[in-house]
Amino acid sequence: MRPVTLITGASAGIGAELARVFAANGHDLVLVARRESRLTALAEEIAASGRPRPTVLAIDLERRDAVSRIAAELTSRGLEPENVVNNAGFGLAGRAAALSSDEQLAMIDLNVRMLTELSLAFVESLARHRGGVLNVASVAAFLPGPGMAVYYASKAYVLSFSEALHHELSSRGVAVTALCPGPVPTEFQMRAGIRGDGARNFLSLPADRVARIGYRGFVRGKRVVVAGLRNRIVVFLLHFMPNALLLSLADRGIRGADRDT
Repeated sequence: MRPVTLITGASAGIGAELARVFAANGHDLVLVARRESRLTALAEEIAASGRPRPTVLAIDLERRDAVSRIAAELTSRGLEPENVVNNAGFGLAGRAAALSSDEQLAMIDLNVRMLTELSLAFVESLARHRGGVLNVASVAAFLPGPGMAVYYASKAYVLSFSEALHHELSSRGVAVTALCPGPVPTEFQMRAGIRGDGARNFLSLPADRVARIGYRGFVRGKRVVVAGLRNRIVVFLLHFMPNALLLSLADRGIRGADRDT
């Protein structure tokens, strides 16, 4: 079985940049997302750079059978994961009681259930290859988020779960890293309904830089990687603020962003 790095949500944004970084560092890739044309274009770009052409799996990760389909596709091709990169996810801006319950539950399915299932599905092969799991969380994981309540909560889960899994699997030689970027200008913002504001722009990093930071932290075996000095300072300061203040600041930030455009 040939070892590969499996990357979800690789059709755009941080996922596509992570694919480029892993490929540049010699990893054979399996790219997973719904949009096959985007994945194929990225695979051709990587192959044109002289790297092995990634395998493309056009699978809807919100389906309950997604992981079993991924496992079957890998087995049929003689592949097994050395690394799993869980990047797929989305957010929704708005009051939880006003947003669609179905959409919010779908968010939990993708951001939490799917990430958990994929993190655990291939532990035996990860251990054989002394690889690991890179889970894309967010600086949102460090505070409650009125205005994006379910999204913030889902990322808090990703951070907590990844840190615990890091501890549990370290004895088997499996690295688990939570990557926590701040605002990143990608399609995520558009789908979530988030509009830019000064604070977000101040903390923003481009997706390619976030991917490089995440990769470096992952190969060094770091438990948590907060992308960017400004975001690291913000996360540090959050520990000294009462939740009542954090709730007010987060709420004001979301509503301010809504007014900006």
